[in-house]
Amino acid sequence: MKQKLDHCIKNTIPCIVISDFEAQKVEVYTIEEAKKEGILFAFKHATTYKPHNLTLSKKPLSFESYKTKFDSVIEEIKKGNTYLLNLTQPTVIETDATLKEIFYSTNASYKILYKDRFVCFSPESFIQIQGNTIATFPMKGTIDASLPNAKEKILHDEKEMAEHVMIVDLLRNDLGIIASEIRVKQFRYITEVKTNKKTLLQVSSKITAKLPQNWRENFSELFFSLLPAGSITGTPKKKTTQLIKEIEGYERGFFSGVFGYFDGKNFDSCVMIRFIEKDGDSLIYKSGGGITLLSDVKAEYNELLDKVYLP
Repeated sequence: MKQKLDHCIKNTIPCIVISDFEAQKVEVYTIEEAKKEGILFAFKHATTYKPHNLTLSKKPLSFESYKTKFDSVIEEIKKGNTYLLNLTQPTVIETDATLKEIFYSTNASYKILYKDRFVCFSPESFIQIQGNTIATFPMKGTIDASLPNAKEKILHDEKEMAEHVMIVDLLRNDLGIIASEIRVKQFRYITEVKTNKKTLLQVSSKITAKLPQNWRENFSELFFSLLPAGSITGTPKKKTTQLIKEIEGYERGFFSGVFGYFDGKNFDSCVMIRFIEKDGDSLIYKSGGGITLLSDVKAEYNELLDKVYLP
């Protein structure tokens, strides 16, 4: 599959690439192949948006079960094995809509429908390449916009600042593996995400760098050296990814993997968060957040639930 991806990029053939969380399962399709496989996608609102009053109910993991996993993360932080770990969990949901109806009825920067197996409506860019410039957009920090002084609270929160700084530093280092002239162009800017029940504020940064002139010659090597995405693992990345597998107790699969689109000239991609997956007759919504030594277990549990929404 990596050879096919390199062939498409080198020969300016529009294509998509989809990778699971651990970059172990990778699929590459030309645009025509993707259509035949039942894969729909829309980047930057590039599809017809059909408003529909969707309903969603949750059957979440109990607070007690979450706290057990949270406490395991805190213990690993105290041991020095990780400084930040993105802890996620599955939530059983019920909705009156099909995955295809959710795809067409939700409004998000990145939307993916994969073979009636999962739907994703992600607000988070991964990397974008235009010319020889690569940019990445780590997103860390979420708060209910209805809270008094919500913007000021999240921007001045010590835990949120520490978490965001660690991820920005991690992704600066990741870009340094494949590029030069790394710059943090925007640091901790706020975007709004409107859900079916509330509005959330999310904090992002923008980091840019310069790729070598021949980046199209070995694109897969560059791309996969950045995976898994730092914003949904933690730091240090290798050890933290191992701990995620041990502590979470379930398979992320394509959730928190990456979906990319090459239009023949430029490349854009997203981290596959805000993710609903079929599991037999059930629907599973996977969500989570970053844990540091300053994290409050109740707040983190509430954030996990706040991220179970339809936009």
